[in-house]
Amino acid sequence: MTSAQTPLPVAGRAAVRRAAARLVAADRRAFAGALLLNALASAAGLAGPWLVGRIVDEVRAGHGVGAVDRLAVWIVLCALAQVLLARWARYVGHRFGERTLARVREEYVERVLALPASVVERAGTGDLTARGTADVATVGTTLRDVGPELLVSSVQAVFVLGAVFALDPVLGAFGVLGLTPVWVALRWYLRRARDGYLAEGAATSQVAEIVAATAAGARTVEAFRLRERRITASRDALDTSRRTRLYTLRLRSVFFPAVEVTYTVPVAGVLLLGGWLHARGAVGVGAVVAAALYLRQFTEPLDQILLRVEQLQSSGASFARVEGLAVAPRGEGGDASAVPADDRIEVRGVRYAYERGGEVLAGVDLTVRPGERLAVVGPSGAGKTTLSRLLAGVDRPGSGTVTVGGVPVAELAPELLRRQVVLVTQEHHVFLGTVRDNLLVAEPGAADEELWAALAAVGADDWVRGLPEGLGTRLGEGGVPTDGSQAQQLALARVVLADPHTLILDEATALLDPATARHTERALAAVLAGRTVIAVAHRLHTAHDADRVAVMEHGRLTELGTHEELVAAGGAYAALWRTWHGGGSGVGR
Repeated sequence: MTSAQTPLPVAGRAAVRRAAARLVAADRRAFAGALLLNALASAAGLAGPWLVGRIVDEVRAGHGVGAVDRLAVWIVLCALAQVLLARWARYVGHRFGERTLARVREEYVERVLALPASVVERAGTGDLTARGTADVATVGTTLRDVGPELLVSSVQAVFVLGAVFALDPVLGAFGVLGLTPVWVALRWYLRRARDGYLAEGAATSQVAEIVAATAAGARTVEAFRLRERRITASRDALDTSRRTRLYTLRLRSVFFPAVEVTYTVPVAGVLLLGGWLHARGAVGVGAVVAAALYLRQFTEPLDQILLRVEQLQSSGASFARVEGLAVAPRGEGGDASAVPADDRIEVRGVRYAYERGGEVLAGVDLTVRPGERLAVVGPSGAGKTTLSRLLAGVDRPGSGTVTVGGVPVAELAPELLRRQVVLVTQEHHVFLGTVRDNLLVAEPGAADEELWAALAAVGADDWVRGLPEGLGTRLGEGGVPTDGSQAQQLALARVVLADPHTLILDEATALLDPATARHTERALAAVLAGRTVIAVAHRLHTAHDADRVAVMEHGRLTELGTHEELVAAGGAYAALWRTWHGGGSGVGR
C-alpha cells in the first residue's frame, strides 16, 4: 500500500546558476586554461580575413607576387596555429567536463542516499531513475561537449566582432545592427524553452514510473485483471510525453529557420554600406572585404552558439531536476542532532491512514524493551507492515508518537537512523558487482574474514564458497545470477555487518524454505544477541521463539504476552497457533 506520489522539487534558475558557478570554481584552473587557449586560438583565426584584405590592397597598389606570397604564408601559419590551439583548448575543456560530470554524479548519489525513505517512496522510482539516468546523461553531454564548444564559439564570436569594429566602427555597428533579428528570435525561444523542457522531463519521469511500477507488479496486475487499466495509464503517459516533445520540437522548428535566414543580413548590409562608403573615399576596398569576411566567418561561431544555447535549455532543465535533490525535504521539524538515550522503543497512541485508504492503525500502544525479541502476528491487513514502517522511521504517524530512547524515530538523521534501526523486508536487491561489493555496502571497512562470518551467520557461506571466485564473483548481469532466497541471504548478511541496535524483520525470510528460514532466524538471533529484534511473523515458529508476541487485528494491538501466556489465554493468537500447528496455511501479512 502506497501513498499518492509527491514529485521531487526542481531547482530554480538562481540555484542552477549557483550550482554551475560552484562546479566551475571547483576546477577553476582548468576552466581558466581552456578560456585562455580559446582566446589565443580565436586571435590566430582573426589573422586570415585581415591578411586577405591586405592582399587585396597590395594587388590594387600594383605590388608584386612576392608580397602576396609572403602574406599567403602568414595565412597558412596562422591557420595552423589556430588548429593546434583549438585542439588543445578542446582537450582541456573535455577534461574539465569529465571531472565536473564525475562531481555531479557523486553529488547526486550522495543526495539520493541522504533522502528519507518516505520521500523516495512518495516521489516514486521513475522520477529518481529518470533524473539519475537521462537527466544526468544530458548534463554530462553538456559538460563534455556543449560547454567546451560553447566556450570556443563565444570567444571566437567576441574576437570576430571586435575585429570588425577595429577595421571600421561604422561597419561594425551596422553588422551588429543586422543581427537584431537573431536577438529577437533568441528572446522568443528562451522565454518558452525552459518550461517546455521541464515539462518534457516530468513527462519522461512519469512514463518511467508507470513502466517500472507495471513491470514490478506484473503478477498483481494479472491477478487482479488490471491489464487494461495499466495499458490505459501507459498510453496516457506516453501521449503526454509525446505532446511535450512535439512542443519543444515546434520551438526548434521556428527558431532555427528564422536564424538561418538572418545570417546573410549582416554580410549583405556591410557590403552595401562599404561600397557606398568606398565610393566616397571613407574606407578602402580591403577593409570592406575583410569586414565582410569577418562577418561571414562570424556566422559559424554564432551558429554554434545558438545550437548550443538550444541544447543548454534542455540540459539546463535537466540540471534543474538533478539539483532539485539539494532542496528535497529531509524531514519535518525536530532536532536532527538528537541522540537516543538507549534502545527502548515507545509507541503511544499511534494512528495512521494512507492518503487513498482508510485508517490502518487505530490507537496502538506498545513498548519494546532493549534486547527483546518481539514477534508481531495477525491476519493480512491487520497493520503489521505499517507498524514496522513507523518503527523504522520510514513513515510518520498521523497522530501519536514513535520514539527510540526518547527521540522520535522519524526525526533521527538518516546516518544515525540506519545505525539505530534497520528494516529488512522480503524485497531485496542484488547490486551489479561482486559478492564482496554487495556486502561492503553495509560496512565499507569490513575485512574478508568479517564478510565470511556474516555469510555464515545467515547460512550463505556454502553457496558463496561454491562460486567460481568466491567473494570476488560478479553477480547479476554479465555474472552469476542469484535467486530470491540468495538475494535475501545477502541482504541479511548486510544486516549482520551493519550491526544495528534494533532490527525489524518484515517477513525477511519469506522466500527461504521453512527449514532454511528457521535456521537463518535462529542464527541471526544468536549473532544479534543483546540487540532488539522485532519480527513480523508469517511462520509462527518465529513467535514461539520470541520473548513476547504482539497480536494485531484491524489496526489495533489486541494481545501482548509470551507464547505460552497467549496460548493459555485461548484468544486470537491461540486460534492462529492451533490452525498453523495443525497444518493450516499459517499467518499472512
